Amino acid sequence: MCIIPASYWSVRLSLSRKMVTVPHIDGKIMFRRCLVTFKPFRIFVVGIGFFSLCFLMTSLGGQFSAKRLGDSPFTIRAEVLGGLESRGVLRKISDMLEVIMKRIDTLSKRDNMSDTRILDELSSSIDRFQPAGLIERIQAIAQNVSNMAVKVEQILQNSLAAGRVRDGIANRCEAPQDPKYPECSSKLDWMRARWTSDPCYAFYGVDGSECSFLIYLSEVEWFCPPLPWRNHTTSTTPKPRGKRQAAFRTDIEALLEQVGTGKESLIFMKRRIRRLAGQWGQAANRLGEKLKRSWRERKKQVPLSVVFFLGVPPGRGSCPLTGPLPFDLIYTDYHGLQQMKQHMGLSLKKHKCHIRVIDTFGTEPAYNHEEYAMLHGYRTNWGYWNLHCKQYMTMFPHTPDNSFMGFVSEELNGTQKEYIQRNKVNNVAVVYGKEASMWKLQGKERFLQILHRFMEIHGTVYYETQRPPEVPAFVKNHGLLPQNELQQLLRRAKLFIGFGFPYEGPAPLEAIANGCIFLQPKFRPSHNSLNHEFFRGKPTSREVSSQHPYAEQYIGRPHVLTVDYNNSEEFESAIREIMTTKVEPYLPYEYTCEGMLERVHAYIQHQDFCNPGVSIGNDSKVLPGNSSSHFVRLPNSSGLTWSGSVAGPSTWPPLSAMRLLLSEEGQSCIEQCQDHSLVCEPTFFHFINSKEAFTQLQIQCDALESEMNHIYPAFSFSRRDCCLQKEPLLFSCAGFHSKFRRLCPCRDFRKGQVALCRDCL
Repeated sequence: MCIIPASYWSVRLSLSRKMVTVPHIDGKIMFRRCLVTFKPFRIFVVGIGFFSLCFLMTSLGGQFSAKRLGDSPFTIRAEVLGGLESRGVLRKISDMLEVIMKRIDTLSKRDNMSDTRILDELSSSIDRFQPAGLIERIQAIAQNVSNMAVKVEQILQNSLAAGRVRDGIANRCEAPQDPKYPECSSKLDWMRARWTSDPCYAFYGVDGSECSFLIYLSEVEWFCPPLPWRNHTTSTTPKPRGKRQAAFRTDIEALLEQVGTGKESLIFMKRRIRRLAGQWGQAANRLGEKLKRSWRERKKQVPLSVVFFLGVPPGRGSCPLTGPLPFDLIYTDYHGLQQMKQHMGLSLKKHKCHIRVIDTFGTEPAYNHEEYAMLHGYRTNWGYWNLHCKQYMTMFPHTPDNSFMGFVSEELNGTQKEYIQRNKVNNVAVVYGKEASMWKLQGKERFLQILHRFMEIHGTVYYETQRPPEVPAFVKNHGLLPQNELQQLLRRAKLFIGFGFPYEGPAPLEAIANGCIFLQPKFRPSHNSLNHEFFRGKPTSREVSSQHPYAEQYIGRPHVLTVDYNNSEEFESAIREIMTTKVEPYLPYEYTCEGMLERVHAYIQHQDFCNPGVSIGNDSKVLPGNSSSHFVRLPNSSGLTWSGSVAGPSTWPPLSAMRLLLSEEGQSCIEQCQDHSLVCEPTFFHFINSKEAFTQLQIQCDALESEMNHIYPAFSFSRRDCCLQKEPLLFSCAGFHSKFRRLCPCRDFRKGQVALCRDCL
């Protein structure tokens, strides 16, 4: 294809009747050569290009000027050529080009024609399409193009001048190389490719420029170093709010308003709140007197719709929050945690230290740590949150790895207790099971027949009027009773009997509080995630030895009997014992209003997972040391305690409560501590995770290793290896292994309050 430089066309192009004249002789020679050597397709392309230019100039009226103040040089105007007239010129030019292209195509195929003859033939073809004024109008179009070129040149000059100013900033927006920010370069590449994937980036000012990427990555997500030319003094740090003394509030109307209305469950909750409001008020006053000399800081609070108040930027949660949270603590469940992850995105990692998860079955460290769980077969539907395991708050003290939140059962006063004891009917039993499916458990008919020989059996099984439940004919079913009527039935009955399911519900504690004896089945073998469908997928390896392990372990006889239902003689003996045993209504202190307030108060005041150096201590290897050991031998024991001569860091529970023991092979720290009437305390793992702890326990280590393992720190007798924990989130009271003896940090506990040590309040 022949390309003609613009300089050859800079003077004037004339079209005469007999010849084509180009003012510059070299241009004439080149033009003639191009006409001869053009192939038909190439001529077509050139023609279309010229046609398009003419169409553009004509349709725009031949002018790109800004005559009025504020007009852009590209404002569309039509002032030189009229609309109809312009289209007429356009049609004539189009026809002319079509004839020229056809003629050139014909002439180019003739091998015996000279160059002069070809130009003459072409000139003759053009003559037929040259009405008066056509050339002048083409010249006008060319002049307009020239004017436009001048204006474009002016714009480009202005743009280049502005660009030189911007270059000063652009040069400052090159990706910095700073070893303190190793991810900056990769994050910058990601932003270049994906910054439009979520509207939240634009919300924070990202516009596709390098500067906006670096500003975002250095000031919003902190993957890149701060840019020195940015004005960092304008970012205002929120003023620390003044500390205020916390106080118990007795007005429940604000709480009732936030609970809402409409659902049956909400109606039940509000009724219960009103019924127990007096007990809560009295408990708050008693605890207030107990704590009157201690400072209790008031926490920030907002209404219940948590996600709405987080200040989440618009989009799909890819961007973090930049401002402080308007509250100190967030109590939620697994579903709420999932919603927060969806809305908060990256911000969840930064702010999850404020979260407390209400967890009915407990979450052990091996299931909580995502990477470890995936690599070692601890996959579940609930784990992987990488929280500090004390952030999970359970209904019962399943494992000390979690925090025991609990609940409250209604407490009876002295008069009510006396009335119950006078009116107990020794031969009335109530079955624990309000769903018909619970009555279909295999083997229930046999022990119910034995029970029927001694007692009158009552049930509270829900059913519709048209379809009564399939229960034995000798069972008097009351249907699903309101709470007050159920209370009256329990206050008359002597026995509350479980079928083995549901596990660990509140009903047995309510029955015991109303003077019943709770009879439950012993599980042989224990139920766990491997042999029972209910526990499959739960984030725990717990071995459940009975329907209600808390009642078995922490209450026991005479209020709780745990027997083998498959042994008829043992079951019948238990029924006879129950009928002749007199018990008073009993409720463990930790399930009273005061007990729960005391426990929650301690958690709120002392648990701080946002500042782990304060709340969970540090590895004892980095504590300020001296010639004295951190541990001393306990009197008449092989265990150790923290040395009073070594100043330890401020931690909760206090180090004075610690007792360091060595478990048996295959024994968990939960079991080892229980054997010594103590409770495993995972907070103390940080202070015993050292070679010194093994040495003071008189363990000789042939090798010392540090790994991610939920049973470490531990000792292998077969290999003589001492193993330290590498990942603090994997410190576990629940873990055990048949070939390891574990280092177990235990503590004492308050009577009736297993969650708190004696000096924890």
